[in-house]
Amino acid sequence: MARFWKLAAAAAMVAVSSVEAISQISVKGSKFFTDDGNQFFIKGMFSCTFHLLQRHLTHRLLVGVAYQLTEDDPLIDTNQCQLDASLMQKLGANTIRVYHVDPTGDHKGCMDAFADAGIYLFVDLDTFDTAIEQESPRWNTSQLNAFEQVLDEFQKYDNTAGVLVGNEVLTTGNGSVAAPYVKAAARDVKAYRDSKNYRNIPVGYSAADIASLRPMLQNYLACGTNSSEALDFFSLNAYEWCGSSSYTVSGYSQLTANVTKYNIPIFFSETGCNTNPPRTFQDQSAIFGDDMSPYWSGAIVYEWIEETNNYGLVNYGPKVAATATGAIDGFPRSGTPTPVSPDFSNLMSQWATATPSGTKLSDYTPTNQPPACPASTSGIWEVDPSSPLPTLGQTYKAAAATSSSGASGTSKQSPTGTTSSTSPTATKKGSAASGGKEVAGMTVGLAAVMFCFVWWL
Repeated sequence: MARFWKLAAAAAMVAVSSVEAISQISVKGSKFFTDDGNQFFIKGMFSCTFHLLQRHLTHRLLVGVAYQLTEDDPLIDTNQCQLDASLMQKLGANTIRVYHVDPTGDHKGCMDAFADAGIYLFVDLDTFDTAIEQESPRWNTSQLNAFEQVLDEFQKYDNTAGVLVGNEVLTTGNGSVAAPYVKAAARDVKAYRDSKNYRNIPVGYSAADIASLRPMLQNYLACGTNSSEALDFFSLNAYEWCGSSSYTVSGYSQLTANVTKYNIPIFFSETGCNTNPPRTFQDQSAIFGDDMSPYWSGAIVYEWIEETNNYGLVNYGPKVAATATGAIDGFPRSGTPTPVSPDFSNLMSQWATATPSGTKLSDYTPTNQPPACPASTSGIWEVDPSSPLPTLGQTYKAAAATSSSGASGTSKQSPTGTTSSTSPTATKKGSAASGGKEVAGMTVGLAAVMFCFVWWL
């Protein structure tokens, strides 16, 4: 613990702790920038993030954590957010990702607490009953209205860094027919944002790391000459770097080789393999190093709270009975967060030394062009690049896909794939608060990493 507090004290010396207004985040080309003209790199956590004082005049790190203490909405308990934000700040995070929120809740206390700690939010717009599904994709008014309600609520806050229209919707080749519906959702959310004269909050998507889908999906969601129909950013849930690996052995070198010409920002929306504990987070030095930082905009580590999946960076006390009040599966959900050793200190050490080379907004002229829309390939990528996006109210029907240029925006095959797969040991098993969809999606993603890596190379 002495080592932890020494690191915490060092981080606190450089952490931003004032209550000055936080800079807004926007996109230009393939990079995020703050409104004071500095490039922004994500250092974050699932449903919770942390912030480091900018180390150079040209960049601010984007490092974060996944933060979902409760299934419905972790951003309504001001006192808990204040406790967590304080420790996240010591960790060095500047971003959190939250998967599910209640747009009718009062989020001001939590959003202010995170803003005061220099922490930004990426929030998913879907709920458990409005998400786009690959088995029978649809995009309708009810879904759009629900997405709009979340945007209405979180556009109020300067530390809302971006919103996501989907998480791991596609996990199979046949499920690729859902891609046009994801893109249609982004189109309509962006149109609504602009119609309301909101600031240009970036709209993006979080993809499962499926080797056979990844290159087509990331290009499809950014392709086309009409920028109003393309994503503002793309992110990847990747768990390829496990234990003492390397830039090449992990596959990060190949991931990077396929994004050097990408025209929108890309970052890791989940990372942090735990198959070889304790986690040392060596991948962070690669992500923020010279090989990757010119192309990647940071990483969000999975996850803040310790659960049965053993991905947590903190806990809220000893495990209790599964039926205990305030606990899920025996894990308390509130109180003073206690670092999980040595994972917390290991991540703190990695982020404390992360110094990516950034660029000033005034010195940056984007040159990358939108990628070509990928061609349809049966069983691998079943989307006709020439077809229009689905209209609002449209549902994919297999019979309508018999014409390769049908209104569904897909090719001839029907979506028959499911999200079931043999689970490698690194899956997020038992993440009750995060929701089953995130767990199932990552299970498939990790399986694909194991079995499709050779195909990708």
